[in-house]
Amino acid sequence: MTDKTITAYLAENPRMMGALFTLLLIMTQAGNATAANMSTVSGP
Repeated sequence: MTDKTITAYLAENPRMMGALFTLLLIMTQAGNATAANMSTVSGP
């Protein structure tokens, strides 16, 4: 898929643009939460 076809698809389907934005937002928040919970413990 080229950039033109993606742009045309999103122009024809504006709800999909909102869905993709929401998905990106959720993935960003989940990544930050996972990184915050990962901690290393050195030694016994």
